[in-house]
Amino acid sequence: MEPTDSPGDAAPDLTYRTLAVRFTGAGSEYFRIWIVNLLLLIVTFGIYWPWAKVRRMRYFMHNTLVDGDPLDFHGDPKQMLKGWALVGVLFAMYNVASSASALANLVAFAALGALWPALWRSSLRFRLGNTSWRGLRFRFSGSVADAYRGLLPSYLAALPLVVLGLWVPEEADAVAPDWVGGAFAGAMLVIVALAPWLFWRMKAYQHRNYVLAHLQTDFRAPVRAFYGLAAKQFGLMLLLPVVLVGLVWGLSAAQGEMIEMWEDLSVTQWIIGLVALFAFMALFVGLGPWWTTRIQNLVWTKTGNDQMRFISQLRFRDMLWLSLKNGVLMILTLGLYWPCAAVAVARRRLEAVQIRCVVDPDTLVAQAQEKPGEAAGDAAGDFFGIDVGL
Repeated sequence: MEPTDSPGDAAPDLTYRTLAVRFTGAGSEYFRIWIVNLLLLIVTFGIYWPWAKVRRMRYFMHNTLVDGDPLDFHGDPKQMLKGWALVGVLFAMYNVASSASALANLVAFAALGALWPALWRSSLRFRLGNTSWRGLRFRFSGSVADAYRGLLPSYLAALPLVVLGLWVPEEADAVAPDWVGGAFAGAMLVIVALAPWLFWRMKAYQHRNYVLAHLQTDFRAPVRAFYGLAAKQFGLMLLLPVVLVGLVWGLSAAQGEMIEMWEDLSVTQWIIGLVALFAFMALFVGLGPWWTTRIQNLVWTKTGNDQMRFISQLRFRDMLWLSLKNGVLMILTLGLYWPCAAVAVARRRLEAVQIRCVVDPDTLVAQAQEKPGEAAGDAAGDFFGIDVGL
């Protein structure tokens, strides 16, 4: 069934094209890139990271086909190295300050909070400005002010925890005031209560500002949808100990019959423990795929505009099976299966998305060619080329 109340739902009298997304990468191909990147990262003590990331990005972009045409990534590793160096220096300074004293940690946290939204925006602009389709570069139009409005509340929510650190004694044998523990617990509860709203603000800032030619996306997901997903996730997490206790109780009730079979209490206890542990792990392993599926479908199906919209129909059972398969093969290969797992996850998630357009994509390309300055995208010209992750 097609999602409703999505951005850019085409009017009934308008026809649209569906642009399929395909991923053509292969695990064996990416394994060669991954192993070379890994070896060079070790040899260079991590300095090769921007070059490694560009190689990885180009491989995944070149193998992502939208309407039969691949994406491309144009990032310059040398330019990205400046951004990574800046971020590395900032985090090194923060770690040194946080280990010096609680007051220094507070000052460092405030400084990082003051800089991070601007760095985050720069990262988004750089990533989008260096990504293209049919020669047409994407852009990110979010402003610095909106970046601070989107990200700064997360720092403000965490600030009380850092401030409370001023009352935690540095001496091992000293005791903090009685009220500090309760205040910490209260601050943590506030963060948990605000987490869906904070996550929604970040996603709204990102997905309202993607631009291709003259089209800019909007984000119509309400904050209550994020709270609904968080509540369901929390309910599943509460279900873990309930299932564990129920299994232990049920198996313990049958312990007499099992003792007659095994005639050994220790064997019975081992069986109870292993069965309970297996059930616990099975339910826990399912939480990640469940959240990935629900959040991708929510975020991308609510992204679009009147002329172009995304629809994501990622299925939980597919992601669950893939996660279990990847986990087993990762263990059996001592981690060497990771590149194949990354390719399999990318294929599953990308091919679950389709794009519906009222406007002809060829028209977008033609319009952009008439305005080459806009097509190039100003994000690619960022001085630092900061890429801190999206």
